[in-house]
Amino acid sequence: MAENSSVGRVGITPVQQMLASGTGALFTSLFVTPLDVVKIRLQAQRTPFSKVLSVKSIPWSIHQPKWKCFLYCNGLMDHLYVCQNGNGCTAWYKSPTRFTGTLDAFVKIIRYEGIRSLWSGLPPTLVMAVPATVIYFTSYDQLRDFLRAKLDSQGRYIPLVAGAVARLGAVTVISPLELIRTKMQSRQLSYHELRVCIQSAVAQDGWLSLWRGWGPTVLRDVPFSALYWYNYELVKDWLYSQFHLDKATLMVSFVAGAISGTVAAILTLPFDVVKTQRQIELGDMETLQVSTPKSSSTWLLMQKIRAECGTRGLFAGFLPRVIKVAPACAIMISTYEFGKTFFQKMNQERQLSSL
Repeated sequence: MAENSSVGRVGITPVQQMLASGTGALFTSLFVTPLDVVKIRLQAQRTPFSKVLSVKSIPWSIHQPKWKCFLYCNGLMDHLYVCQNGNGCTAWYKSPTRFTGTLDAFVKIIRYEGIRSLWSGLPPTLVMAVPATVIYFTSYDQLRDFLRAKLDSQGRYIPLVAGAVARLGAVTVISPLELIRTKMQSRQLSYHELRVCIQSAVAQDGWLSLWRGWGPTVLRDVPFSALYWYNYELVKDWLYSQFHLDKATLMVSFVAGAISGTVAAILTLPFDVVKTQRQIELGDMETLQVSTPKSSSTWLLMQKIRAECGTRGLFAGFLPRVIKVAPACAIMISTYEFGKTFFQKMNQERQLSSL
């Protein structure tokens, strides 16, 4: 009965929404991961990990590849990858191949290391990224439809609220897993040792220690999500009216996703700079196995960055972030919408055949 009512209300069931979002997550990761792998390899070529410097010596130059840790993105989430003077990075640097540029890197990695090397680091991050994306997209659709039904409205603010709440829930669920994954990478812990390590951290600092870095992540991802869904619905409706369309198309979803993702990425960039700094500090602490002083608040960190590097420091990495976020958002949302359309048609055909 619940499933039938769900079909009647939104066209597809929550399980079908999960399947559509999971498929979109896989497609996004498969497309975006090689771009980030090539970027990381080109960075490491300029400054090998055998010559890394402490993060404390270059606190705000977040795009200089001199750390023991680096951020890796599969198009869905940023993940911290920990290297101990290059020893833990054999999956990323299998040979000392010299690259002259992006295209040359693609060709030589495929030729000398095999095409699978373009997806280095993907399997472990998918374990977190795909569930997080499924939770996020399914929650958004359910919340949006719930608010529209309860308020009997198609108000513009509904996607904004639903997007913010859905992202808050996904970040809260995934945050402890990111910390656990960082610990496992940095010290090569067995599951028993990991459990002891987590129990020790909880006993010393409390359960909230598992959510270290949650604040900067929320400050970046929740506004990003709210802006993204608000602009996505806005741009999509505008495109429908401009081209006189009466139903969703793959191209409309792709364009609307790219535009809304770009706008959200630009507006939330200062929070991304702070989050990156916090993640790198966490990885450096785990690698060196030392404790660091309690981090300042996000606002104090932003003020410090502005004092040291000016306003431009808060928007460091503008172009790389936009280049990465725009196609990822476009691929994810267009694949997700295509999946929902597929299930809607399938459900309609089933209903008609049962009559």
